[in-house]
Amino acid sequence: MAITMDNVGIVVEDLTAAIAFFEELGLELEGRAMVEGEWAGSVTGLGDQSVEIAMMRTPDGHGKLELSRFLTPDVVADHRNAPVNALGYLRVMFEVDDIDDTLRRLDNHGVQLVSTEVVQYENVYRLCYVRGPEGLLIGLAQTIR
Repeated sequence: MAITMDNVGIVVEDLTAAIAFFEELGLELEGRAMVEGEWAGSVTGLGDQSVEIAMMRTPDGHGKLELSRFLTPDVVADHRNAPVNALGYLRVMFEVDDIDDTLRRLDNHGVQLVSTEVVQYENVYRLCYVRGPEGLLIGLAQTIR
C-alpha cells in the first residue's frame, strides 16, 4: 500500500502574519483561498463553515503546511501554549541549513526559544524548539556535517 503525507494543518488568528513567518522560514506560498459552505463542513463535521486558508510548501515540494483562519464557526479551543509533553498534535519540525541564521531571520517575527539555547545531539543534529507567531511550537533541526 502506498501512502504519502499531503499536509499538516495549523489554525491561526492572523493568517497574514503566519504566512510571513513561514515564508521567512523558507516555505513558499502555493495559494490562498476561501473554503466555505456545507460541502466543506461535511468533511470537518462543523456544518456550514467559512475558512480562509493558505497552502505553504517546502522548496523541495515534498512538504506542505495548510494555515487556516476560521471565520465561522468560532474557534473553540486553544492549544498554542501547551507544553511539549501535552497529548495530541503538537509541533512541526523543519530541517534548516543554518539554525543560527534561521533564528536571526525569525527574530523579526517575535520568535522565542523554548529553552535557553540551541542544543546538540551527539555529532548528528543541532536542535531547538521555538514559539512562533501566536505561540505556535516549531522545531528546528540542523544536520551537522
